Amino acid sequence: MHELSGRRILVTGASGFVGRHLMASAAFAGVEFATLQSVDIRDRPALEAEVASIRPDHVVHLAAQSFVPRSFEDPAGTLEVNLMGTLNLLQSLDKAGFSGRFLYVSSGDVYGAVDESQLPVKEELLPAPRNPYAVSKLAAEQLCLQWHRSNRLDVVIARPFNHVGPGQDSAFVVPALAAQVVAIARGRAAPVISAGDIDVTRDFTDVRDIVSGYASLLGAGTPGRIYQLCSGVERSVRGILQQLLALKGVEARIEQDPSKFRPAEQRRMVADNTRVSRDTGWLPAVQWETTLQDIIEEMESRT
Repeated sequence: MHELSGRRILVTGASGFVGRHLMASAAFAGVEFATLQSVDIRDRPALEAEVASIRPDHVVHLAAQSFVPRSFEDPAGTLEVNLMGTLNLLQSLDKAGFSGRFLYVSSGDVYGAVDESQLPVKEELLPAPRNPYAVSKLAAEQLCLQWHRSNRLDVVIARPFNHVGPGQDSAFVVPALAAQVVAIARGRAAPVISAGDIDVTRDFTDVRDIVSGYASLLGAGTPGRIYQLCSGVERSVRGILQQLLALKGVEARIEQDPSKFRPAEQRRMVADNTRVSRDTGWLPAVQWETTLQDIIEEMESRT
């Protein structure tokens, strides 16, 4: 077990959606947070100086190029940030004499196309990434695990699945739909929802549960192990849209835009959280209706 209260934890990518929730989470109460002050993890000398100054007790490595379409446009840049940036961080920590726990945040996207017969996904499933982003995350996972095996670094790997909540960019599906529902409810838009393929299913978890999962893994995860963070509940995007409409008492026609459909889309997805629950006691705690209501309220506050 690792004590978190009173420890200095370096959080990379702290200014992002997940990083902001992590630093506000009650699961990290009593922690002294440190962030990389305008340091690009691709800049090894600057990173070394910053890490030497911080001297963290533990690290949560969130920083990444995580937009899948951009990874196709710039695969080299994605690998430079996600893989080489991770290497730079590991080497900088090593040089500073780091001896704490390193939590690498990967992605459930590493599994690629999963046959329905293999659902719910378990950690034992062989990854088969389908985009440069997922390739970079899987490669960085293996780099971290190699450091665990060769350099005795205390590494734990998290593979979160889809996570949502207040503060997420409206380019993502749930806040994008919520924004349209709010506009209709306020009479600012016609009662028509523009959407992509809403008949796919995904494993959605509230971001506040995800970051509490990171705290659980820092404190009680087994070194060298990979853990999925997920709800274990399969939800359709259509069903989520219907819930959002019901929460605002709105009726609307749904128009599916073919330009928003992704080729070779995974039709169904749900994952298994048995391992993390067994090893750390973590399970999602935020009610799904609360998640959706909080997203709606935040969208209302934006306009």
